[in-house]
Amino acid sequence: MRQIVLDTETTGIETREGHRMIEIGAVEVINRRLTGNSYHQYINPEREIDPEAMSVHGITNERVANEPLFAEVAQEFWDFIRGAELVIHNAPFDVGFIDHEFALLRAADPNLDFGPVREHCRVLDTLVMARGMHPGQRNSLDALCKRYDIDNGHRVLHGALLDAEILADVYLAMTGGQTALTLDADNEEKSTNNESGEFSVRRLTLEPGRLRVVRPTDGELDAHQAKLARIRDKAGVCQWDSVAAPVDQTGGQG
Repeated sequence: MRQIVLDTETTGIETREGHRMIEIGAVEVINRRLTGNSYHQYINPEREIDPEAMSVHGITNERVANEPLFAEVAQEFWDFIRGAELVIHNAPFDVGFIDHEFALLRAADPNLDFGPVREHCRVLDTLVMARGMHPGQRNSLDALCKRYDIDNGHRVLHGALLDAEILADVYLAMTGGQTALTLDADNEEKSTNNESGEFSVRRLTLEPGRLRVVRPTDGELDAHQAKLARIRDKAGVCQWDSVAAPVDQTGGQG
């Protein structure tokens, strides 16, 4: 499965008030492994950034004044996310802004094949997931980092790419696996407890018909029967008698 863990920064809260995206950050995860492939772009929003928003992400009007317009990067961004499952914390906010940007482009050219996002991508909201897993608790990205022991000490201000990278670690931890988990034979050199303290799994290749069968010795069979006899003596009944089938001399069940 191809997943894109994504975050955006914006000029403000509401698209209906004309607010726009100013930063997109996204990292690719395939089969629960970070691939190292990412997308990051600052955008000129063609409007002023609200002071409240600036205090959150620290992106100034001067910082994005010479960045490309969304129309200039839309195709590259669309190609990166299309068909993937988008993993987003508080997805309605980010998807709403992405859809708003694509809608503005379609309004100018109805022939453009951009969005709406949910018609071309699955969307997984980690905030909804976290609330289901940890009801009544704080489920902000910082709170989840603390809960799952994810290092976010370098996160002073919000930043789209940094937040996407952190969210990828949080999501993999929430769903039960480390980013270093592997199930392919290409990583045989990794031990089950490597130097970083992470665990990896190596898939074993077994040829059909080559599975080794180990049969009990006569002594082991005698010890087994003696154990069952003691159970019968103490309990008056042994459940094994009702489920076990006699074993023939070839190791099959008769």
